[in-house]
Amino acid sequence: MQPSAFVIAVFQFVLLLFSLSVHECAHAWMASRLGDQTARMLGRVSLNPVDHVDPIGTLLFPAIVIFGPLFGFGMFSGYLFGWAKPVPIISRNFRKFRRDDTLVSLAGPASNLLLAMVAFAGLIILSVVLPNGHTQVFISFWAALGQSGDIQPHPLALLLSLAVMINLALAIFNLIPIPPLDGSHVLRHMLPYNAVQVFDRISGVTSYLLMIFVGRFVLMALLGPLIRLVLWGLLHA
Repeated sequence: MQPSAFVIAVFQFVLLLFSLSVHECAHAWMASRLGDQTARMLGRVSLNPVDHVDPIGTLLFPAIVIFGPLFGFGMFSGYLFGWAKPVPIISRNFRKFRRDDTLVSLAGPASNLLLAMVAFAGLIILSVVLPNGHTQVFISFWAALGQSGDIQPHPLALLLSLAVMINLALAIFNLIPIPPLDGSHVLRHMLPYNAVQVFDRISGVTSYLLMIFVGRFVLMALLGPLIRLVLWGLLHA
């Protein structure tokens, strides 16, 4: 086990916990702004990961993805994603049900996109202020992709690079229209009544399996081009 690989794994796990907490906090905050105080009263307008942990989506599955390859178990290795405990919503408290429920659903992915943009801006700043900054940032981003070789990345640039990738992955993953992911709420409001009845039956084990296997496929298809766009931006900053 290489020390650098273990450090990257720890960075990923901590960043995922923080990013999921921001995601769920954004849902709860938006619901509160639009008239439903349920999540606020339950303490979900919070950045404390303890308030949002889902045993499978926040701990077990990410731990397998992050730490599994270090011990020769790479069944789910690849882009990192996960999910937290859903924020409780009482939709009858909204003034305009479809609009407000859609806004609450989109608040989570939007918060992850914002975090990714802030992290990317941090990388741009580091590329300017660090000695030989462009090279250090580029090397660190490659290290975050697992391509660093023997060259040691800059710790802060590595952290920001991982933050970009994790938050882009979370934004994409949560927009997939599979219950209970955020994209499913947006899609549900577009479906006719009969289709909604069928859609609502997707739950339990079926949802977990779809999230894990379909989510991984979608991420591999969509996140790769976004990562290349980020690399292009770093090269031309």
